[in-house]
Amino acid sequence: MVAVVGAVVNRPRAVYLVDYACFLPSPTSRFPNATFIEHARLVPAFADDRTIRFMTRVLSSSGIGNETSLPPGDHFIPPDNNLDMARDEAELIIFSAIDELLAKSGVTPDAIDIVVVNCSVFAPVPSLTDMIINRYALRSDVRSINVSGMGCSAGVISVGLAASLLRVLPHAHGAAHALVVSTETITPNLYVGKERAMLLSNLLFRVGGAAALLSTSKDKARFRLAHLVRTITGGGQDSSYRCIFQEEDVDGNVGVILSKDLMSVAGDALKANITALGPLVLPFFEQLRFVANKLVLELARRAGVKPYLPDFRKASLRFVGVKPYVPDFHKAFQHVCIHAGGRAVVDKVQSSLGLSDEHVEPSRMTLHRFGNTSSSSVWYEMAYVEAKGRLRKGDRVWMVGLGAGVKCNSAVWECIRPAAEPDKAWAGCIRRYPVNIP
Repeated sequence: MVAVVGAVVNRPRAVYLVDYACFLPSPTSRFPNATFIEHARLVPAFADDRTIRFMTRVLSSSGIGNETSLPPGDHFIPPDNNLDMARDEAELIIFSAIDELLAKSGVTPDAIDIVVVNCSVFAPVPSLTDMIINRYALRSDVRSINVSGMGCSAGVISVGLAASLLRVLPHAHGAAHALVVSTETITPNLYVGKERAMLLSNLLFRVGGAAALLSTSKDKARFRLAHLVRTITGGGQDSSYRCIFQEEDVDGNVGVILSKDLMSVAGDALKANITALGPLVLPFFEQLRFVANKLVLELARRAGVKPYLPDFRKASLRFVGVKPYVPDFHKAFQHVCIHAGGRAVVDKVQSSLGLSDEHVEPSRMTLHRFGNTSSSSVWYEMAYVEAKGRLRKGDRVWMVGLGAGVKCNSAVWECIRPAAEPDKAWAGCIRRYPVNIP
């Protein structure tokens, strides 16, 4: 009896998602791909045929559509990327998302106990959390944390951090609330050199952000946080640590390099994450098959048998050894939100996990409509699923974030109540989607 009571007392407090809201850029900030190339031709740093051809080729196969947005500073020729413009961009996105969230949830600012903001490469003083506290006149005892440098997976990291803080807050004043904001400020991070691996961030990243409200109370909640798993790969491995890396090029221009090893390292990070997540979400027999396969693979490795390698010496493709078993995650989740980092990222995750086209549709359509919005992309994807009317009570949504480090983070949400109407970001265009992406 004592053991049972102790287990109940020590059980972690449940954490719920009251609601979330995604930022909808103004039509005046739209930056079609043709405009991007036209501007690039007029900027001395990019204006050589070789660089323009590279940009054109990448954009044409990126999966990014012509309705994505860039901040006002990038619309100038040459771009105006000063600190004031960066702050203006951050304030516009963050305040707009929070205003929409508070209106949807009916929660007032004085009910917020925790504020967590993640923005990877823009960390002004005072911080972005201070900016929010000042704007909304939050309580003097609010806990605030500013997360930087964590890359595109930081949205899930921030949810995990906020959930952990909610669980340890005193129970005395009833339900506790945590405001989580995920964004990336584009203005100060435009790369003005010619290194191709550093130009990629210019081509893929676009304006976006999202705000989410977590609570320890089920009242008004629309989702329950079922699981959150964080993994990082590359401890002691420079190829992993440096595959997403901010540095200067030979001419002293600062940018973020996306190395050729990124897809391979991201695959390893995803593998590590699903190995940790699998036992929490997969049915028993699916877990059994996965564990048995790992055991066989280990025995094969010790016996010197190469696992599932193609024999290219033969006219027909033939495989030798033991094939790694990929768990059937269709049995664990109804919906998947993969970070829309780029077409190659979505392709890699889809092929690695054997996901259907419908499972990755939210990621591809988010990439097409909004571009790579960094850590907030998974929220745009969940909003897409809801806007299409596909979410049902009891459905599980798997958020997968991939980012610098290299980190792979997963959040599993269980739907309590689907949205009554589409999120503002998708409301005006959802009828046009899905679109065909060549």
